[in-house]
Amino acid sequence: MAERTVDLRSDTVTRPTAAMREAMARAEVGDDVYGEDPEINALEAEVAALFGHEAALFAPSGSMANQIALQLLVPPAHELLCDADAHVVTYEIGAAAAYGGISSRTWPAVGGDLDPDVVAAMIRPDGYWAVPTRAIAVEQTHNRGGGGVIPLATLRQLRDIADVAQVALHCDGARIWHAHVADGVPLAEYGALFDTLSVCLSKGLGAPVGSVVVGSADKIKRARFIRKRMGGGMRQAGILAAAGRYALRTNIDRLAEDHARAARLAEALEPFGVLAAPARTNIVPLDFTKATIDAPAFAAAARAEGVLVSVLGPRTGRLVTHLDVDDAGIDRAVAVLTRILRD
Repeated sequence: MAERTVDLRSDTVTRPTAAMREAMARAEVGDDVYGEDPEINALEAEVAALFGHEAALFAPSGSMANQIALQLLVPPAHELLCDADAHVVTYEIGAAAAYGGISSRTWPAVGGDLDPDVVAAMIRPDGYWAVPTRAIAVEQTHNRGGGGVIPLATLRQLRDIADVAQVALHCDGARIWHAHVADGVPLAEYGALFDTLSVCLSKGLGAPVGSVVVGSADKIKRARFIRKRMGGGMRQAGILAAAGRYALRTNIDRLAEDHARAARLAEALEPFGVLAAPARTNIVPLDFTKATIDAPAFAAAARAEGVLVSVLGPRTGRLVTHLDVDDAGIDRAVAVLTRILRD
């Protein structure tokens, strides 16, 4: 019998479990554009409460959730600051400019190790014919930063900087659940630091679809309007919200298992000089600059043996652990990947 594929490309590739599908099948639904879907209403209330905010809004994707939040904070022709590898300016296809008319400026990409003083020095006030800064966005955990976790102390410094400069602070919290598990910071403590957050239910938590925008009641009232304008108004989407609610109840604490498995992968690959950084959460960042094989060739060789690896560039890649990869899958991945590097 053929061995099962071990898919380490992303934590978005997970499939709903039988129990999650059962929760979806039992969902009581209504028309969400009218605000009448009980599952969505419950999900939004639960996520808002987790982060200590007044309200929340379910969105079909993380990109839409981020862009709704940015439009809440930054008027057209005003400025957003973020890092050069941030998801909002790297993987959202220019949406901030295309949909929000937002000008973006970036600091050098450093993942979770950002320097608040660098960010503070970049803020532009009104006047002087410059584009004024209206918001700062950070990513927790950081995708292209190898799953790095921004320390709580750093985030508190950023909050103080934002308050002094009278600008807003947004968190792209697609994987904030991982930061919560890795560092033990309560979700409400993260929530207290940000004007808006976007949090994902389909990365790590295993839901098939969906992210949630979190903020004040006034902001979420506006967010509902922006979501409709962007084509995100949904009807009987409670079947999706039910999956998200199940994921929140069941799959947060188990993220520690994914972290442990990522650490095992990193430990196995470390002697070959291809680790870009330590595995802090569920992402193992790879750098083939000093290797005899490049990232596409490595991924192709691994795929031929049933292990799927994400290629981020000619010399960069990553491995991502998730609930569909168990210990046996990690054992197989280690055997395949180390053999390729050894050969």
